[in-house]
Amino acid sequence: MSLFTKIIHHEIPANRVYEDEHTLAIHDIDPQAPVHLLVIPKREIVDFQSLDGETMGHLLHAVQQVAIKMGLDKSGYRVVVNNGTDAGQEVAHVHLHILGGAKLGHVHHTDRTHKDS
Repeated sequence: MSLFTKIIHHEIPANRVYEDEHTLAIHDIDPQAPVHLLVIPKREIVDFQSLDGETMGHLLHAVQQVAIKMGLDKSGYRVVVNNGTDAGQEVAHVHLHILGGAKLGHVHHTDRTHKDS
């Protein structure tokens, strides 16, 4: 059972901001922006490649609803999916990151690698 499944079943506390029958949105515990939320399907799905179209639609609908609820729909926000360990996926349960609340920078991995060398 994944960490997110335990959160969904109220076995682990989380700061919930949105919930419907298919999805749950919570605050990220290590925020990378002033507003950083995770939208999680209630059905345990390992990664983005395993998503079916219907569940993907539910997740994207939840992103829109969360953005409205958090006031991000007017100023803008970023949606990120890390798929697999090389992309930084830390929990084997697909989830979408919503980042906003400030003007977000634009950094490519190759830009960081070049600047760090």
